[in-house]
Amino acid sequence: MAEAIAQDAYSVPLDEIDVSRADLFQNDAHWPYFERLRREDPVHYHKHSMFGPYWSITKFDDIMEIEKRHDDFSSEPGITLADRPEDFQTVNFIAMDPPKHDAQRKTVQNVVAPQNLAHLQHVIRERAQNILDSLPIGEEFNWVDRVSIELTTQMLATIFDFPFEERRKLTYWSDMATSGELAGGPTPEPVRRAALLECLEEFTALYEQRKNEPPKFDLISMLAHGKDTQNMPPMEYLGNLILLIVGGNDTTRNSISGGVLALNQNPGEYDKLRADHSLIPNMVSEIIRWQTPLAYMRRTANRDIEFRGKTIRKGDKVAMWYVSGNRDETVIEDPDRFWIDRPRARHHVSFGFGVHRCMGNRLAEMQLRILWEEIMARFHKIEIVGAIERVQSSFVKGYATMPVVLHPK
Repeated sequence: MAEAIAQDAYSVPLDEIDVSRADLFQNDAHWPYFERLRREDPVHYHKHSMFGPYWSITKFDDIMEIEKRHDDFSSEPGITLADRPEDFQTVNFIAMDPPKHDAQRKTVQNVVAPQNLAHLQHVIRERAQNILDSLPIGEEFNWVDRVSIELTTQMLATIFDFPFEERRKLTYWSDMATSGELAGGPTPEPVRRAALLECLEEFTALYEQRKNEPPKFDLISMLAHGKDTQNMPPMEYLGNLILLIVGGNDTTRNSISGGVLALNQNPGEYDKLRADHSLIPNMVSEIIRWQTPLAYMRRTANRDIEFRGKTIRKGDKVAMWYVSGNRDETVIEDPDRFWIDRPRARHHVSFGFGVHRCMGNRLAEMQLRILWEEIMARFHKIEIVGAIERVQSSFVKGYATMPVVLHPK
């Protein structure tokens, strides 16, 4: 099926290309569509998607330009192409412009400050060791569930100071937030809303508890005591919770799985890694570029704007396709190659750029680095032994299942 979809990329009329289709990503068939857009129409308009009309920005430098011009290209009212339902509107600081964005981000960014990362490093390593030591050798299991989700969910529970034994609720709420049918996913809207209201209820109880305690170094305490966040309306609080949960969960977990896939598809790079473990930090950056765990971010034009010869009208949706920018052959050498000792591997747009650059990028890199150090200390190979299943989304570029067998050193 992926081959058939891919063949259409160069036969379909240019104006009919709709790269927001979730099936393209679920079938890993989106690549030739973006390749064509970069070559033939890098600022591309499509009228009839399930999200309505939108522009696609597909080249690296153009994405950087849009990111820098937040006065012209607003993060409000949202970061995905899906319009929020009138009767269930959440807001969060990544979908705000300065100065409100800056004030709310500043409230929580100390959770990933250097001194806290230094403390978390020991926690992450111990967690990674325990997870890897619990895995069966020579037996098939789902890497996504047993490792990618488990490590990131344990980390989320730590930085929220959420009840550890209930941590899988965080995974569930993250999946519900990003898999709604209005965004092209499989989850019916009533199910999604019920899950998010459950999330709000549980975190409101934690918020009230932390508000009446001395300030602590977890995200809920920071929100409860921060002068710019302590009086948020419920739906704004929910929006920021979902942002922090998804940001701390989906991105890292899908890069963990993506690295396993990339090394299986490129055995020469796996050999290179086995020969030199010092390549791990650079490989982590290459994994994040190659995977691009969030496919795009949306902006909305604040006024009529001439951009690269096109007229983007006030109110138009603009999708900055990170997944395409990271494969831009005019900026990145041999971009479709997974190359663990790639020069300037951190030169990618997976974390965004400018005022909205991912707050937790160093934490994500640290989790991946530590995990791969511990993997290489234990296993000769993580072998993918069956068909992988990707999630149904054009926003989250991720995996649902990845059957693997571990081969010890």
